[in-house]
Amino acid sequence: MTELHTGILLPESFLNSQFFVVLAALVALNTSIYAALAIAKILPKIFRPSIFRPGKYRRETRSIYPDSSD
Repeated sequence: MTELHTGILLPESFLNSQFFVVLAALVALNTSIYAALAIAKILPKIFRPSIFRPGKYRRETRSIYPDSSD
């Protein structure tokens, strides 16, 4: 005969307690956020164009020759 031992590590009453349910929900939320951040990090970066000014132009020149037209 084999005996089935349930709740060897923690008693069943603790596993059904409000504290354990909240702790499990926080762990699940933390894992989901971590997975989303990891997936976002491996995806290619999306560059969206600026509406108000083009991306490669500056408002003022930063050259050491400010009057040049380059």
